[in-house]
Amino acid sequence: MSNFDNSLKEKHRQWQISVESKLDKHPEAKSSYATDAGIPIARLYTPLDLTGDYEEQLGFPGEYPFTRGIQPTMYRGRLWTMRQYAGFGSAQETNERFKYLLSLGQTGLSVAFDLPTQIGYDSDHPFAMGEVGKVGVAIDSLEDMETLLDGIPLDKVSTSMTINAPAGILLAMYIAVAEKNGIEPSKLRGTIQNDILKEYIARGTYIFPPEPSMRLITDIFAYCSEHVPNWNTISISGYHIREAGSTAVQEVAFTLANAIAYVQAAIDAGLEVDQVAPRLSFFFNAHLNFFEEIAKFRSARRVWAKIMKERFQAKNPKSMMLRFHTQTAGCTLTAQQPDVNILRVAFQALSAVLGGTQSLHTNSKDEALALPSEEAVTIALRTQQVIGYEIGVTDTVDPLGGSYFIEKLTDDIEAKVWEYLNKIEEKGGAVKAISEGYQQKEIHSSAYQYQKAVESGEKVVIGVNKFQVEEAPPSGLLRVNPKVMDEQKAKLAALRRSRDNTKVESSLAQLRSAAKTGENLMPYILTAVKSYATIGEITGVLKDVFGEYQQRVSL
Repeated sequence: MSNFDNSLKEKHRQWQISVESKLDKHPEAKSSYATDAGIPIARLYTPLDLTGDYEEQLGFPGEYPFTRGIQPTMYRGRLWTMRQYAGFGSAQETNERFKYLLSLGQTGLSVAFDLPTQIGYDSDHPFAMGEVGKVGVAIDSLEDMETLLDGIPLDKVSTSMTINAPAGILLAMYIAVAEKNGIEPSKLRGTIQNDILKEYIARGTYIFPPEPSMRLITDIFAYCSEHVPNWNTISISGYHIREAGSTAVQEVAFTLANAIAYVQAAIDAGLEVDQVAPRLSFFFNAHLNFFEEIAKFRSARRVWAKIMKERFQAKNPKSMMLRFHTQTAGCTLTAQQPDVNILRVAFQALSAVLGGTQSLHTNSKDEALALPSEEAVTIALRTQQVIGYEIGVTDTVDPLGGSYFIEKLTDDIEAKVWEYLNKIEEKGGAVKAISEGYQQKEIHSSAYQYQKAVESGEKVVIGVNKFQVEEAPPSGLLRVNPKVMDEQKAKLAALRRSRDNTKVESSLAQLRSAAKTGENLMPYILTAVKSYATIGEITGVLKDVFGEYQQRVSL
């Protein structure tokens, strides 16, 4: 230890003694302080808390280990993509919302699909009753996708689609619409979520068992690397893991464990790591603990860079870059005093920007009550624009880099992430650990502890357990017309009468045969989509071959 460090250590010790002698007059509010992930927070941070070599731990923006950002100029070169997640009712209604958002200055589309679409049912299936168009747009066939994207310049706008089990089908529809409009697949930019492992962990919109699901994912990797090279073939999601109740540490660890499984599956399928990894993207949650969230994003970049370089021997620097989309935390929105949600979202969005996100969705104030109204979604988008254009945080790269607190917190989160990754590796990897329920149990435990803290008042939630007020019933909420289901069913009946059903049956028979072999299924899915086979018909064929996944419940 240098003389400077010894001197500082002694001065810090004397300062601590001085502070503690005054605690009777000026007591601290709590006996102990910690982040939401349980990481202890010291009263003060100094250079004594920083360890490790600067270049090894931090480096420079755009260079390994990418702690300070994946681009050398970050937002001085270009702001993050501003996406507002949108989708409700019919394809026509959602198309109108897309055009409205683009007119306000949104720079990318983000599509929400309804529950039947997410789990591969047509709108006229009995299981779809009451859910058509409720939490997203209903897409049954290429006809609906044509309506959804009508008038949207697909060669100029990037599109993110939150779809998992039937991701290949929706991507095929997107490609087919582009081709019908004279746009080559090589010019398409966007992302499909396509992350099935987190569905088994936290979200539940799975269809097939893990093994064929992983095959579908690697088929998409291979197909897009050749035909749709600018498409992000998977968005490995921690968002839903966090929404289910995980801590920040668990969110990063479980997401990166899933990412390791996807990369290994691609390699096992014969793909090169540097062929696949540059098109991987991630999706994280921006929660309420402001500094913990910033440190979380920085630590995630560093851990992923190390995994790709040291475990997978990647050579391309782009393979080591953790590119991520962020959405503010829906689970933190309250039905009580919904205007307060505007403030929550603003701070969460700011943490994502200070953490170096590549794209961002800001939740609307009324989402604890209904799908967002036009007024609410406008405020949410304007929140991003104020951060981007008015308050100066984009003027320099990684403005909080070097903060003693941020750097120590980044190190602490990284250490705990590695602990989880090592535990999952000992269990045989993410897929095996999921089958044992390990991640699920860890998330359930964290969610329980958080809820206990809210109910006891230890964790303050404005309007819920503190500062409550009498409120008038909410007004102006968006309601999905219940006629959407009847309209979708009528459209499906008309489609089945008007299409070439011989061509549909032939395309589905070819898909069935291919599914029984090791062939890449994407060309067969694309052919079926172009014949106007429905999502339910295509997934029905694959269910016949692959079976359906049943979640094991341990009591």
